[in-house]
Amino acid sequence: MVVTRKAHQAKRLQRGSLTTELVVAMAILASVMIPLGFSFAYEQKLCRAYYFQAIAMEIIDGEIEVLRAGEWKSFKSGVQPYSVDAKAAKNLPPGQFVLTLHPPDLQLEWMPVKKGKGGRVQRAAVLESPE
Repeated sequence: MVVTRKAHQAKRLQRGSLTTELVVAMAILASVMIPLGFSFAYEQKLCRAYYFQAIAMEIIDGEIEVLRAGEWKSFKSGVQPYSVDAKAAKNLPPGQFVLTLHPPDLQLEWMPVKKGKGGRVQRAAVLESPE
């Protein structure tokens, strides 16, 4: 079998176009997958922040109820750190709970140390005056 020069050139041209198609296809795939990967990472970070906020809200809501029931009397007026016994608090990132008490106003908030870890969560309540 004798291969002519034209047949050899046609085969080379075919290989070249196949390589070009492969490069174009990989460029299209990369241009879609890279932004998609970044969006997945962003959504994972956002879900984690919402998770931290939900935990902090649950803890604060429960503690506000306890404080309004009369526990607030064991604290002095002003801004002070507040310790929490909830087991779910160990799932929170580093941060602190802060109680602000100026009767009849009461505020409890959680403040994370680092930014982007759920943000501040706060609840305020008005203490009922005993009559």
